[in-house]
Amino acid sequence: MLVVDDDTRIRNLLKQYLSENGFRVTVAGNSGEARRKLAGLDFDLLVLDVMMPGETGVDLTKALRAEKNVPILMLTALSETDSRITGLEAGADDYLPKPFDPRELILRINNILRRGGPVATPKVEQLVFGPYTFQIARRELKRGGEALKLTDREQEILAIFAARAGETIPRHELVGDESDVGERTIDVQINRLRRKIERDPSNPVWLQTVRGIGYRLSVE
Repeated sequence: MLVVDDDTRIRNLLKQYLSENGFRVTVAGNSGEARRKLAGLDFDLLVLDVMMPGETGVDLTKALRAEKNVPILMLTALSETDSRITGLEAGADDYLPKPFDPRELILRINNILRRGGPVATPKVEQLVFGPYTFQIARRELKRGGEALKLTDREQEILAIFAARAGETIPRHELVGDESDVGERTIDVQINRLRRKIERDPSNPVWLQTVRGIGYRLSVE
């Protein structure tokens, strides 16, 4: 699932708690980051804060409803009935006011998933390129039978490439959870990943540069 909240502390607490309860969690700090991750991956559910700077959770929900059926649980410090109705009218499946008991959050998430609404599935379960196999759900990369150690960011980057294998992905779509990460940082992260999968990182076969745009993962 994707958790979207501009409060770093709350975002990290939600990720930790949901992960401990068996969910695979990706996080985003604002609507822009959420859009980039939704463009590269499918999610079973969004946990979305309403009050964010720029594009609010309500605005993002309205936009997503025009193109996706992913379930949405809204979180907000605004507990007034009008605010709740506004969120539900925008297309949210449920609404939970802050502060909340984490156990109630899990119950509401499970209730949404049990309703039988559309549940997103990964576009592919695994990607094979050369001697490597990347399991998208587990974010596990193997060479032959040997698992390679990846950082969280390297796993996230590979998951985006795996979901859009062969496509050129602009640098700005690879920006991670931290809003101050720039495109030059992405270049550094790509170079580190190349050192793990390329025989000659200076002349990459798999993780190729598309000059002036970004990168592509070759599966040929």
